[in-house]
Amino acid sequence: MGKYKINSAIDNSVFVVTESFLKLSNMFKTLKNSHGKIIHVVGAPGTGKSANIYAAIEKQGLTVYDVKSQIKEVNINSQKVFNSVYNGFKKDFDVKSKKEVYNCLEGFDAILFVDMFHDSHLVDEDTVGFSVWSGNAGLRATKFYLLCVVEYLKERREYKRINIILQTAWRFHFRGKKYDLFTDMGILSKLVLAVMGTIFDVVVISYKPEETIKIVKNHVKADDKLIEHYIHEYGSKPRFICQALENED
Repeated sequence: MGKYKINSAIDNSVFVVTESFLKLSNMFKTLKNSHGKIIHVVGAPGTGKSANIYAAIEKQGLTVYDVKSQIKEVNINSQKVFNSVYNGFKKDFDVKSKKEVYNCLEGFDAILFVDMFHDSHLVDEDTVGFSVWSGNAGLRATKFYLLCVVEYLKERREYKRINIILQTAWRFHFRGKKYDLFTDMGILSKLVLAVMGTIFDVVVISYKPEETIKIVKNHVKADDKLIEHYIHEYGSKPRFICQALENED
């Protein structure tokens, strides 16, 4: 799937404006003049969350720090993964304390935890993407999220100085297909998103069939009817549809 997967702003040369994008872009517009926001961008696998994030950042002219995974071994524990995030900050900013880290992060409009963090292995084979680590860790990865919550509660004043954009997914496989808790589980997904929305800003990336057709045709030459066939099979997930069309050829 890597050919149609956006891992950085450089990859985003072809982009189609959709209703989801406009909602995301309008939310990002607020980041220039406000702080303390945590935005979760959710969407089913294959919908192009990163593509939308990078396009909205470019449209709004935001300065961002794109966090890259510092994980080197897939079997390390949650505490070491958590520590690696701050160690990466300290190395990049050439500072020694967390206070100095937050001072540096305040200089950006937003801090990104997107594909360079989740899927860094796709662009740097010397790192382990967080998605690979968490998939290997299974339930043990829960401790990482607890450490994040504790850190936020301890450093709430510092977090009020920065904005964070998170590409959020909770994926699992069932009968050979990949699903996402936040978007693929009907009423359960709606309930989870409603709860998240009381705490964070949440934007769901999803498309109407006509938007999906337009996105796919910007990447692959195909008849509308054939694309509609794959929408019926995969849902409005342009990356999966593009890959299926390419395999047909």
